[in-house]
Amino acid sequence: MNAKILLTLFTVLSAVVTASAQSDEATDSVARELREVVVTAKQPATKLVGSTLVSTIAGSNLADLGNALDVLAQLPMIRVEDGTVSVTGRSNIEVYIDGRPMRDWQELQQMLSSNMKKVELLMAPGAAYGSATGAVLSITTRRNFVDGLSLTDQLQVRRRRRWSATDYLGLSYRAGGWEVFVDGSINRDNSLIKSTTTNRLDYDGRLTTVGSSSHSAYPVTAGAIKAGFNYATGTQAFGAYYRYNPERGDFENNGAEWMDDEPPLKRDISKRTRARSHLACVYYENTFAGKYVLHFDGDFKSSTADGDTSTEYPDASADDVVSTDRRQTALWAGKLYVKFPLWAGDFTAGTQGSHTRTTLDFRMLSDRVGEYIPSSVSEARQVSAAAFVSWARSFGRFSLSAGARYEYVDYDFKVDGKVDDGVSRRDHLLTPDVSLGYAFDDDTQISLSYKMATLKPPYAQLTGAVSYTGLHEMEGGNPALRDERMHNVQLSGAWHGFMLQADYTRSFDTYAFVKQRYPAADLQLLMHPVNIDVSALSAYLMWSRPVRRWTPSVTAGVYRQWLRLDGRTYDKPMFSYYFDNTLALAGGWSVTANISGNTAGDMHTNRFGNNLFVMDASVGKTWLNKSLTVKLSATDIFKSANNDWSMNTCGVRVEKRQSYDGRGLSLGVVYKFQPRRSGYKGAAAAEEEMKRL
Repeated sequence: MNAKILLTLFTVLSAVVTASAQSDEATDSVARELREVVVTAKQPATKLVGSTLVSTIAGSNLADLGNALDVLAQLPMIRVEDGTVSVTGRSNIEVYIDGRPMRDWQELQQMLSSNMKKVELLMAPGAAYGSATGAVLSITTRRNFVDGLSLTDQLQVRRRRRWSATDYLGLSYRAGGWEVFVDGSINRDNSLIKSTTTNRLDYDGRLTTVGSSSHSAYPVTAGAIKAGFNYATGTQAFGAYYRYNPERGDFENNGAEWMDDEPPLKRDISKRTRARSHLACVYYENTFAGKYVLHFDGDFKSSTADGDTSTEYPDASADDVVSTDRRQTALWAGKLYVKFPLWAGDFTAGTQGSHTRTTLDFRMLSDRVGEYIPSSVSEARQVSAAAFVSWARSFGRFSLSAGARYEYVDYDFKVDGKVDDGVSRRDHLLTPDVSLGYAFDDDTQISLSYKMATLKPPYAQLTGAVSYTGLHEMEGGNPALRDERMHNVQLSGAWHGFMLQADYTRSFDTYAFVKQRYPAADLQLLMHPVNIDVSALSAYLMWSRPVRRWTPSVTAGVYRQWLRLDGRTYDKPMFSYYFDNTLALAGGWSVTANISGNTAGDMHTNRFGNNLFVMDASVGKTWLNKSLTVKLSATDIFKSANNDWSMNTCGVRVEKRQSYDGRGLSLGVVYKFQPRRSGYKGAAAAEEEMKRL
């Protein structure tokens, strides 16, 4: 697809939108009265409350963009890419919808923007959340208690290098205090990535080059079916739901390998994946004595993923390399807490526990490769119990919040049925947090926060298995990874529409990837994670305020780290900017244009390439009293996104050149019949463990 074609298309669409806007009478911009809230033109799109960015969606220019992902992409500090949400300068984010944790990124695609009331971005989450949580994105939806049937259907068709399509259907029925809902979705995603990897190192006293090229297709078909109920009467509420997710993937990689001046050797890799997961959740909440809120959540999750991988060299005498793997996980979790007023403030106390078990059965079926990548069965088991308290109060212009979380962790790791005492451990963790704020007036405030956290590595990085990726390359985990200990100091401020977010973080035993030689009869390179100590400073300045029908959002900042590994320093700063624009025009038309960029810089052991100018845009329109929404979107219009990175660790220099299929067009159609708030209203019993799995 040519950039000129995209530019021409959007020029025509813009002309149509402009003509429509000029022919329709402007609506009242002074105030709009909704069922729940009155929004005036003076209200900022996003404001800072303590260390939390609060964005009002209902009645704003963002209310009719389509779904929740469309809205989040226009908010400060929040980035959306291919359905995945991230927060600038933060990792390990959690997303909550009406107080319950989000289980799948598809939930945001299924949520209509017209049903969103408020979005809060907690940049300094307290003890009630897992200590590993870097930020919390909390979405509050609008309420509509009309009895009867509600229906929503969303269809999206996307064309990049290949075609992809998604369809979601949601049904709910409400009668009195009862609500029953059934959701179903089907997603066919087909992405294509081209890349070249070049490794250079000193081997046997001379400079040696190991390279590979790949042309990788990722066709995946995934489905979901979810059913549940809620019941609310008086001061009590309870509910439950069950969700089943099947998934099928067929990965194909056609490329070549070479070493020094040898002719490239053709290589074909194919991997088949068959996965399925089950999730069951229950909750109960009761308010008694008019002020005490008691809440309980229980979760059970199990999943199984089977895969088989085959690597062939059609033009060589080398045998095919075939392996199989089966990963199984199970999680039981419970969370109980109580909230009540104490000492003129809000007090929360609770307890949380989980039992997690994950196994990986890896079988190498090639005798030659099995000499240095053996078959193994690894098993990780963790039992954790936590208690937490938090308290918050305002003293005139001052606000104070403080909390602490204690957690006991019993972790066992086995390989082929034998406990690895060097990896298994028992930990007692105490992580405090405190935040103090001062408001000079309604538009000017400042807050300072401190948090100590313990972050556990993902289970996928704790495996002892090594996967074959080429004649001279392998990838694997590291069961000896230690938990990260992190100290974070955060400064937040606001002044007349401008907002500042600055963080200094000191991390001990965080993990980063390195590439190094692996002990074998011939040259073998292994990519795997290791523990490192790193300090980092990030600072971002934001501005966002509606200007009639135009809602701009500007963010600019810098990330700088201090890391030294094996005598080498990784400290090149990375500057970045984001300029998001939303135009809500008459006649139900809306236009978005988002521009972003960054300079090259270091993040842990990776140096990422620069992206000086990347642009996405969309045009949408509503019909049938906003029951039908049609939206045309274009991503990476100028094909300028840079996905390259380099690494220089343990004597191995790696250059990665990648070409993603980021540029393309997508058409989305949303139809809603009596749309209303629906879905399970409980919360997560073990958010952090869910994410690690």
